Amino acid sequence: MSAAKPAVSGATPGPPQPPPRIPESFIEVPDQRRYVLSLGVACQAVKVFDLLRYWLWPSDVPLHLARKWMLVDFLFCTTLSWLRIPRLRYSTAVVALQIISLWLFDGLAFGGISVNVGVGGPWIQTGRSTGPPGTRTSAIWDFLPDLGLPVLYGAKDTHLLGQHTVRMSPISTAQLNPQGETFCLADPSSHVLVPLLLNNTSPSSVRYTLTPLAYSESSKNSGKIEHLELSAKDLRAIEQSRVEHLQLVRAAAAKKEIEEYDEYDDEDEEELTTSTGHGHLQKTQDMTYIRVTKPGTLRLERVVDQSNVDARLIYPNEITIVPCPRAEFTPESIAQTQDVRCATSRLVSGAGEEVQLEIDIYGVPPLSLRWTREVGSRHESFMVEGIEGAEHEHKTHPNEDDRRVSGVLGQRAPTRVKVPLTVVLDSLGTHTYTLESVTDALGNVAKAGQPVDAALAVSTRKTPPTGHSHDPARSTRSVTVLRRPGVSFKHCGPGQPASLLIGSEAPLTISTLEADAQDAPWDVTVRYDPPTEEGGKPSKRYKGWEKTLTTQNDRKELTLRANAPGEYTIVGVHGRHCEGDVLSPETCKVVERPLPTAEIEWKKIHECSGDTGVSASLVLHGTPPFTVWYRSQRDNEAPKDVPKNFASSRGELTVQPDRSGHYTFRFTHMSDANYKKIELKGPVIELDVHPPPAADFVSNAHGGRGKKSISSCSGNMVDVDVELRGTAPWNVEVQIVGPKGSEVIPFTGIKAARKTLSLPIPKAIDKDGGTFEIDLISVEDAYGCKRSVSVPGVAVNVRRILPTVKFYGKADQRHVTVLDHEQAVLPLRLTGEGPWRVKYRRQEAPERTMTATLRSPNDELRVSAKGTYELLEVSDSQCPGSVIASDATYRVDHVPRPSAKLSADVQATYERFNGSHILPPICEGLNEHVDLDLTGRPPFQIMYNIAKDDGFGATKLLDQPTFSSIQPRTRFQLRTSEPGRVYYEVKQIGDAAYPLAKNKDAIIPRSERLLFEQQVLMRPSARFKNHNRLSYCLNDPFTAHDYSDGNGLVVLEGTPPFQLQVSVRNLAASEVYTETIELHDANWRVHLPNYSFRSIGPHQVTIESVRDASHCEQVAPDPLYRSIWVDVAETAAIIPFSRREDYCVGDVIPFQLEGTPPWTIGYRINGKSHTQEAKISPWSVTATHPGEFAITSVAHQQKMCKTAVTDLRYTVHALPSAQVGHGKRIVQDIHEGDQAEIVFTLIGEPPFTFTYQRAELSPRKGVQGKVLETHTVSGVTAREYSIFSALEGTWTITSISDRYCRYPPAQQDALEKSR
Repeated sequence: MSAAKPAVSGATPGPPQPPPRIPESFIEVPDQRRYVLSLGVACQAVKVFDLLRYWLWPSDVPLHLARKWMLVDFLFCTTLSWLRIPRLRYSTAVVALQIISLWLFDGLAFGGISVNVGVGGPWIQTGRSTGPPGTRTSAIWDFLPDLGLPVLYGAKDTHLLGQHTVRMSPISTAQLNPQGETFCLADPSSHVLVPLLLNNTSPSSVRYTLTPLAYSESSKNSGKIEHLELSAKDLRAIEQSRVEHLQLVRAAAAKKEIEEYDEYDDEDEEELTTSTGHGHLQKTQDMTYIRVTKPGTLRLERVVDQSNVDARLIYPNEITIVPCPRAEFTPESIAQTQDVRCATSRLVSGAGEEVQLEIDIYGVPPLSLRWTREVGSRHESFMVEGIEGAEHEHKTHPNEDDRRVSGVLGQRAPTRVKVPLTVVLDSLGTHTYTLESVTDALGNVAKAGQPVDAALAVSTRKTPPTGHSHDPARSTRSVTVLRRPGVSFKHCGPGQPASLLIGSEAPLTISTLEADAQDAPWDVTVRYDPPTEEGGKPSKRYKGWEKTLTTQNDRKELTLRANAPGEYTIVGVHGRHCEGDVLSPETCKVVERPLPTAEIEWKKIHECSGDTGVSASLVLHGTPPFTVWYRSQRDNEAPKDVPKNFASSRGELTVQPDRSGHYTFRFTHMSDANYKKIELKGPVIELDVHPPPAADFVSNAHGGRGKKSISSCSGNMVDVDVELRGTAPWNVEVQIVGPKGSEVIPFTGIKAARKTLSLPIPKAIDKDGGTFEIDLISVEDAYGCKRSVSVPGVAVNVRRILPTVKFYGKADQRHVTVLDHEQAVLPLRLTGEGPWRVKYRRQEAPERTMTATLRSPNDELRVSAKGTYELLEVSDSQCPGSVIASDATYRVDHVPRPSAKLSADVQATYERFNGSHILPPICEGLNEHVDLDLTGRPPFQIMYNIAKDDGFGATKLLDQPTFSSIQPRTRFQLRTSEPGRVYYEVKQIGDAAYPLAKNKDAIIPRSERLLFEQQVLMRPSARFKNHNRLSYCLNDPFTAHDYSDGNGLVVLEGTPPFQLQVSVRNLAASEVYTETIELHDANWRVHLPNYSFRSIGPHQVTIESVRDASHCEQVAPDPLYRSIWVDVAETAAIIPFSRREDYCVGDVIPFQLEGTPPWTIGYRINGKSHTQEAKISPWSVTATHPGEFAITSVAHQQKMCKTAVTDLRYTVHALPSAQVGHGKRIVQDIHEGDQAEIVFTLIGEPPFTFTYQRAELSPRKGVQGKVLETHTVSGVTAREYSIFSALEGTWTITSISDRYCRYPPAQQDALEKSR
């Protein structure tokens, strides 16, 4: 079944994009691209390795690398194209271009292709020749094409250009609808473009006929056949309209999808470009279009080209265009269909009923319809085929014309068919029925739901937007089956009644169960039955009712607020669509709860002083737990409400105020589990309260067994505080209990509630100290009410010996010396009871006082700083004490850290600017040291830095060594191995007390470090920069030459000026010449103008000695760079091998050279001078330009000893050239009986002799076909030569000769020329 062609103006989509060869379910498309690109990169990496091996490590065995990589690149490109990976998918032309580019690179890189860049021969040869002139090194192999490149070997160069190809004109053809597509008209105003493929023709007119659908010769109402003809102008107008429409569509699509870019957008653009530009056509093919606006059968009758020759029509030459099919639900089906159905009470899975739908289908029968059904997550597809109209069923005896028309596919007229569709609602949920597509007899496929005037065909190709929209309302029907809702009471039911409080409402929750949100809101009908009175009589207070309540929006619960007791029953429920069921519990009983009450009985509490308080007995009615509030008011003070909680129905309450006065007590409110703070009208009681007297000690210190404790350090009296309660004034009796007796002391008339009592200390305890106890015996108030007091007494600790503190040790022993990073331990002696608090200070910092808490009488102070420590104050746990003045100080000293300084015997100059000691300079390599004086406890360790100037104004750290010494004076070795200014800095010093291993962080401050420096003078040296030999001619003075490579250059090191002594030794004459030169620079080129070379042969130049301004001894000279050799030679000569005077461009002219290599030869070409260097003899030069060639000079010994040459002159002639068709590639098409003229152009000196050949045509571009004939023409004096031929083939020239030269040169001539 083929897809339909969209009926849009001029729209011609390209072929459908095929999927990748490897399915995306197996390997994702990005992974496919990554794997293929990784393989390509790996291949190119191996190719680079082979390229390096080919050029850097040549092998005698042929490797055939070019052939190998051409095959690998071809397989990679073709396999990549075959895989069809998105974004790596290229057209055939691009793939071919990739293969050709890679082949060209492989040929050039691996020697498969060589390039000639002159007018003849290879590049200029120097030295020995690798082969005879004119020999081709490689022809890229016989079976490989030369790719049509003019730079490839031999005959493809500029001397033999052009070719003339004669072809016999092929037969012209025309093919209607080459892709076999189908077309349909969306509406009467639309049109379609039927493609017409032309081959080897440019049409001047196209004739065709259009036969109406269901045409019958016997019927006059079936229409008539139209005969139409399109001219070349009409065809161009159709093509122009098509291109303009595609441009508009492309612009609209780009604007619409600019924000929805996808990785496949580039592919879509490429396909659209290909379809508009006919990129898939061959060069001889062309595509034109026929515009059709009516349905019918188009038959191509004739196509005439510009030469008035008919093109051959390819079968089939006709195509049928019909109206596009459509399918949609009928309006009657829309009106009769309800969108929502309800499930029955007996069915859970669905309604179980059938729904009748009707579909309106239009098109050329037989028709096929595809539709789907979707219920929840279940998706089903259906296909109905062979849909015919009613007229087909009733025609039982068709006539001959009808039988002929119906026998041809698609020749029938379109018809409209109404098809019933019965569906069963067999499950809950939404049933969606969608019409997908409709297909007519010709295979046109259209989306369902599109109107007749916009029904577009669906093509398997990607088509541009057409502007028509798909209406889902015409192609989709949905029926929703809802479940029946069920309602019941929540949190209320039989045995669980709801509570109703007096004056409020009871919320009753009605919950909707198993209901669909689409059925909301739900109407719930509720009936109220009031309670019956005693005897079963109906209630006169409440009346029954029945109401309908509605849920809010899609909420599945509603609240009924009941304000009367009774029974509430759900009668029914109905949703927006469906009637529901009443579930259990459907009845809720509401019970009214009574208010809580209390029975209260007050009683007064009476003691000796009068009424001291009240008590209440309560009987509570309601639902426990209970809370009762009572109010108490004293005289005119503000009343206070106090709550009291009771867990049961009975309770007792006792209130006894602490202060006397007139009190009023009443109960105000109560609460139970149902009611909160209900007003309570209970009895009130008033009375005068006189609280009983009471007394107790006041103290923050406590002793054992709960007793309070105080201390007395001085005096014979002790003060205690008592707190009194009751009615003033009070009388108090206090008892003092000593170790041997007791004493009762009364205190009368105390008016303050808090009183300090002064009590005497027993004499026995007051003298020596000890402990006694104070107790309260009784207390009496103003009413004469006396009560015994039983409270814990107060223990009094009497101290007569005060605490003291002192440093332990004699005056000359209270001194300690420790390391500066350690703590000193100062021993103490303490008296008293701990813990002790001691204050002390360091006399060097008197403003800072320190405090220490000590717990042992022999405790210690730990301090770090050095100095004299002084004790200031002391106190123990009870009493302050004193410091023993004679033992109040202790001295702490630190062990001094080691130090170093230069010995007084060392000669040095102190520089105050940087604190450095400058030592006298010394020559490089001499032994030198300085003496250091060390203070501390031996053995010593010294860590120091060694630095040196880096030449840029900064210093560079060379080393950080450490050395040890056991003596206070040590020898410090200086470093003189390298010249420059050397700095020494002592960074750390360790001794027995402060070893470096344990004091790594104790670095001497930079301002206190010992620093000294010394200048190490460089020893002079002289050497030749290299030992290359120098060349001079006989009788030349020994003067400096400007050698750019440093030959003959002496490099000096040291402090200028220098005294350099040089000798020249003539080996042939056994003579030695010595000369001393004074130099001020570090470089000197050998220049001895007083010495001349009087004989040929080697001479030796030697550096004898060197001295500088430092007067240091020179460095031992290097034997390899102490002397150089000078070669003295005679003049050079050049001799030719042949007596020839005429040569051709590309010929090699050989010469014999005499002298010492290398030689420098000067020559002149057409008046322009050149030079060339030769390292071996014989030497040859290639004639590269026509004209005069002459040798002018020859020199050897580095262009010295030059000799002029005047008798070597030659004439160089240009190579002849030939062109076919004036050097162009001419392709000429002729018909049978015609002849073609082939013109040969000859360039050179006549007479000419040339050879041409005719080869058969090759189907592949750039590949020469089989040679059919070869001819040689001699004695041509004219510069143009023509031949006529009626044969098909390609004419080319293979060789040409003029009076002097031949191209290409024959192998024998080349060998003779090389000799």
